[in-house]
Amino acid sequence: MIYEVSIWAVLIFIFFVAAVLGLSFYFARKTKSASSYYAAGGTIHWGVNGIAFAGDYLSAASFLGICGMIAFSGFDGFLYSIGYLAGWVAALFLVAEPLKRLGKYTFTDALDARFNAKSIKLTASISTLVVSLFYLIPQMVGAGDLVVPLLGLPHWVGVLIVGSIVIFIVATAGMTSTTYVQFIKGALLIIFSTVLTFYILNHGLTLKPGGNAPELMRLTAIVEDGKLTGVDDEKWHFDGAFEAGGKTFARLESEGVQRWFLLDASGKLVETLSLTITEDGIKLYNGAPRSEQKFYQVGNVTKIVRDGEELDETGPLGPFGFFAALDEAEITRYSKVEIRDAHTTVWYPKPTAGRDMINPGLLLKVSNKHGANFWTKLNFVSLMLALFLGTSALPHILIRYYTVPSQRDARKSTIVAIVAIGFFYILTMYMGLGAAINGVLDVESSNMAGPLLAKYFGVGLFSIISAIAFATVLGTVAGLIVASSGAIAHDFLDNYLGMKMDDRKKVMAGKMAAFGVGVFAIVLGILFKGMNVSFLVGLAFSVAASANFPAIVFLLFWEKTTAKGIAASILTGILSSVILILLSPSMYERYGLPTTSAPFPMDNPGIVSIPLAVIVLVVVSLLTQKDNAQKVENYHHA
Repeated sequence: MIYEVSIWAVLIFIFFVAAVLGLSFYFARKTKSASSYYAAGGTIHWGVNGIAFAGDYLSAASFLGICGMIAFSGFDGFLYSIGYLAGWVAALFLVAEPLKRLGKYTFTDALDARFNAKSIKLTASISTLVVSLFYLIPQMVGAGDLVVPLLGLPHWVGVLIVGSIVIFIVATAGMTSTTYVQFIKGALLIIFSTVLTFYILNHGLTLKPGGNAPELMRLTAIVEDGKLTGVDDEKWHFDGAFEAGGKTFARLESEGVQRWFLLDASGKLVETLSLTITEDGIKLYNGAPRSEQKFYQVGNVTKIVRDGEELDETGPLGPFGFFAALDEAEITRYSKVEIRDAHTTVWYPKPTAGRDMINPGLLLKVSNKHGANFWTKLNFVSLMLALFLGTSALPHILIRYYTVPSQRDARKSTIVAIVAIGFFYILTMYMGLGAAINGVLDVESSNMAGPLLAKYFGVGLFSIISAIAFATVLGTVAGLIVASSGAIAHDFLDNYLGMKMDDRKKVMAGKMAAFGVGVFAIVLGILFKGMNVSFLVGLAFSVAASANFPAIVFLLFWEKTTAKGIAASILTGILSSVILILLSPSMYERYGLPTTSAPFPMDNPGIVSIPLAVIVLVVVSLLTQKDNAQKVENYHHA
């Protein structure tokens, strides 16, 4: 897409980053002990911690990823919101208070409180690291996406900026600074998302036949024996037809510029958006260099009907009237297809009934109407299972229970988080659909739907929301790196290897680990450029739910659970979920291979890997019951 950098956006961004760094300097002076570094000394107020929970959870996936999914695929993106929120119910009723009672600094502390077993220390620290890295990938991808329109910098620079700032934050102040960064940006994100939703409702629906783009060109196709053979226009030279994604595309040339067109059902050629990578590596957007600005933003309303009458606009709408108006509207979405033989990616217009946008089926294929089959339905169930169970198993969320003084505070902070997160997720539906109808979609990055929608209503709102979104990424990445550094320094080096470091050495080891994890996260963020961040977070939830959730629940509620059972379950969950993800259709597409050749037919492995981890835990625990005689006797079951 073509972006113009605003000086206001740059100034507001610098202000936010400076404020975050200032907070880190302030708390760095107070961070002396391991307890204050890893768990803020257990002194955070439950109200602050509840909003910080929301700040941690409302990451790049929530604001960037879910809004983008809804904008491109309608209600199915909102199903991610529902799954993420439902996960907090499990967290509230299953793990909040018991986990606070068990733990000290980290997730591994809680799992090992009953056993003091080397096997748990090793596997739980590995699990924390693996889950945190999976969760870090989408945050870094989102950071890179944000700086493109905000600062006019390449994607990789944004990833590098976030990584560098977060490494500094974590290496100076640890969890205390991270908590207050999360509290501030969580509150601001909810406030300004509410403001953006007000703008959307006040604007209503406006007819935009071509969106913000030039009016789409249509040419008369020449079709012989069912094959596209030419075009009935003297200006355009027909340069071949290509089959991809069940569609026929034509490459045409005029005045030295190549364009791509779709053959539609009526036999017309309709202009598309295209990105061609030439043999010498040059990128051409709609047949021209990016500097010529011929690659435009899309997403528009092509038909508005109210009481049987066609309108140009609806005027301001209420929260329910907005959905009623969409139900009778028509929206043009853009679908993506790779034409490998021509080294070209094409996005073609796809008129969609508004009611299809506010009902399930466009992305997750759960109804027969939208081409669902057994595997797509099972994939949906697998995704929801992972989202529902994954929240209670995310290390960077679980360690936040150790930042409050008591078990009661842990429960109250969870309730505050549920209210704040639930309200925000309702807003994502309006923001996503608002982006879909106002011509602001960047087809190269669905993650930019929310910020670009804010830009549509004014550069000031765009600047503030983009800066908050960037701070959102900063805070979440900081929490993840704190969890990762705790796993390496406290769980692995100190407890598993028995290095027995004092507080000063433990904090120093944590800071060195934070640096290493941060550098690795930067590399991963660059490699996964272009993928929807909410989809990537869904994969992280699958790994967390598979590796950690069975261990937590069985530890708390099954007396026969043994240390070897927990360790075997964690290892099984990690390996099965990661291997199945690597063999999934989405990853095969990433490898440049046909998705149909993927050995595992689903993107979400939870429905296989979670039960497998449970079975292994139960079987191994029953076979090693004699080990329970050596469990830590001062452990009291909930």
